[in-house]
Amino acid sequence: MAHSKTIFQSAQQLIPGGVNSPVRAFRGVGGDPVFVRSGSGAYLTDVDGNKYIDYVCSWGPLIHGHAHPYVIKKVTERLQQGFTFGAPTEIEVKLAQKVCEIMPSIKMIRFVSSGTEAAMSAIRLARGFTGRNKIIKFAGCYHGHTDSLLVAAGSGALTLGVPGSAGVPESVVQHTLTAEFNNLDDVAAIFARYGDDIAGIIVEPVAGNMNLVMPKQGFLQGLRQLCDKHGSVLIFDEVITGFRVGKQGAQHHFGVTPDLTVLGKIIGGGFPAAAFGGRADIMQCIAPLGPVYQAGTLSGNPVAMAAGLATLELLAAPGFYESLVAKTQMLISGLQETAKAAGVPFYATAIGSMFGLFFTDRTSITTEADVKRCNIEQFKAFFHGMLAEGIYLAPSAFEVGFISAAHSEADIAQTVQAAERVFRALALAKSA
Repeated sequence: MAHSKTIFQSAQQLIPGGVNSPVRAFRGVGGDPVFVRSGSGAYLTDVDGNKYIDYVCSWGPLIHGHAHPYVIKKVTERLQQGFTFGAPTEIEVKLAQKVCEIMPSIKMIRFVSSGTEAAMSAIRLARGFTGRNKIIKFAGCYHGHTDSLLVAAGSGALTLGVPGSAGVPESVVQHTLTAEFNNLDDVAAIFARYGDDIAGIIVEPVAGNMNLVMPKQGFLQGLRQLCDKHGSVLIFDEVITGFRVGKQGAQHHFGVTPDLTVLGKIIGGGFPAAAFGGRADIMQCIAPLGPVYQAGTLSGNPVAMAAGLATLELLAAPGFYESLVAKTQMLISGLQETAKAAGVPFYATAIGSMFGLFFTDRTSITTEADVKRCNIEQFKAFFHGMLAEGIYLAPSAFEVGFISAAHSEADIAQTVQAAERVFRALALAKSA
């Protein structure tokens, strides 16, 4: 019996579902999860010795690939000085300075330990700042597993076919209003009804938790205008897109300035760290300056701060993002061409170093409904075919993929060649 399978059997006796985050269980694709032993550059090696080209990159943080020597060096230096203190450290200030330097919309920042915590805190802050109750979110967008945001959530909630969550009382979500992503009329209608009590909007500027869904032209600008008109706070959840679609995030790419930004993943360089920040007048409402309470024992953990700072420093390499974009485009172009040659309905999209794969004959995907109409069964077959070829993709049709600086053109060529064989097998299975 494979070692991965043995470990998974033991894990299921001790850990719910055998995993510590739902999508890892492979419930969205079937079969048993791969248990990882190590990672290096663009590659993962599992406990059975199988090697994979990794396009999950720990769900986005590893923009430089696994175990980058410079990040290891900085983390090791920091570890030797102590792990955690529950007191301020200079490296928190250095990372804050770096983030504010990169993202001009962030004048002040507060570090936390997870994207869920950052999004939860940003919403509490928007409510405290405005004195209002209601928040608008979008169907299929996921902002962590905070009770009030588990309404029409994406990510694992979509994979498991669960639109909300047990254990969340109706009274908790009564102030969460849900609109359709890319539908400004929907949002305007909500403002027309509840405008005086809408504290803010939280949105993934590029939806990355119902696969990759781009904002329509004018959508984000329209949200900015509605918030300005009604005195509401615009929150961009850039946990995925921050430093990923470009150095200054989606807000710079689309030319829209949010009031608050939620960051995670890359900001911790693979360690548990996240943040929220934005306008100084709003951020000054956070304790100890203001009445909005937020605290955390491991917030600003020096080891995570060291990893994050090292990761952001590496982004300054000449041509860094241009290379990432070129490799991402090489991948999706190759996949589209091989799918077309095999006669498999397939659509791929990308922004920066993020990409989305859809089994559909549509030429655009703009809403959660569009995503749900794709052929999920074909994705499952594609996933397992690619896994057998040594290509590790996200085990869900509702997640995005990532390219890292460690991926080479040879890795991408190998991936496209593997996909060609898998697409042909899919076509043969359909015709049989």
